[in-house]
Amino acid sequence: MAADERDAVHPIPQAIEVHIDELILHGFPPADRHPIGGAVERELARLFAGQGLPRNLASGSAVGQLDGGAFNVAPGTTPEAIGVQIAQAIYSGLSDERPGTSRG
Repeated sequence: MAADERDAVHPIPQAIEVHIDELILHGFPPADRHPIGGAVERELARLFAGQGLPRNLASGSAVGQLDGGAFNVAPGTTPEAIGVQIAQAIYSGLSDERPGTSRG
């Protein structure tokens, strides 16, 4: 199979369920948890709608754990922008078979 076929993104099905049991964020004020969480939800919905379902999820497999990695946040960054960064890291992790990603 060619690399471009392996990395292909499939159109999103009519409905998918994403459940994030725990999102661990260090160094953020507790009051920002809901705004960050809402931004993560909106950005993931936008990414799935616009870019489709990553190929490795097309079979309906579950992701037991995903390490979204680390990122830098400049002082004064809004919770909305932080949530967008987190969602993009999650989507990127779902699109790649990286260490720290386990299927379960």
